[in-house]
Amino acid sequence: MTGSELLRWYWTLAELTGLARSTGVSTAGGKAELTDRLAAALDGAPPSAEVLPAPARRSRAVPQLAAPVDAGTVIPEGQRCSQVLRAFFAARIGPAFRFDAFMRAFIAESAGRTLGDAVQHWYDTREEAARPREVGAQFEFNRFLRSWHAGHPSGTRAEALNAWRVHRATPKGRVGP
Repeated sequence: MTGSELLRWYWTLAELTGLARSTGVSTAGGKAELTDRLAAALDGAPPSAEVLPAPARRSRAVPQLAAPVDAGTVIPEGQRCSQVLRAFFAARIGPAFRFDAFMRAFIAESAGRTLGDAVQHWYDTREEAARPREVGAQFEFNRFLRSWHAGHPSGTRAEALNAWRVHRATPKGRVGP
């Protein structure tokens, strides 16, 4: 297989990882990086700097907040979206609470601010969170389903999954088998 042929098809991360292992290519990085690295290797080209995996980050244990927490609790550096935080936000905001992109970013970037600030951030971002956003290219299945359902509003999940199977079995750039 050539790199061009690899790029014509949809591949799952598991499939790409298996191919990388069988060809001696590093499995590090995300799906896009792995695809680029495999395509380069299949074409016999040395990987360029843009397709090399990012240097491994040092893993350091960062203490996480433990219950009980309240609105005055300060978010520490390195705090993750934990079950302790989920329970706090669900109690304060209600069952509609989800760790969406806005809340994940706030928790990751707001060391020194409080959980009360995070609750306010939730309410402040609801209007923007309700707007449809583009699904990232790495989530091709989700992008396909969103597009398919937009074109087939009364379509069933089974129909959408059948359409996905046809799409996945078709090389990129072609419509239908």
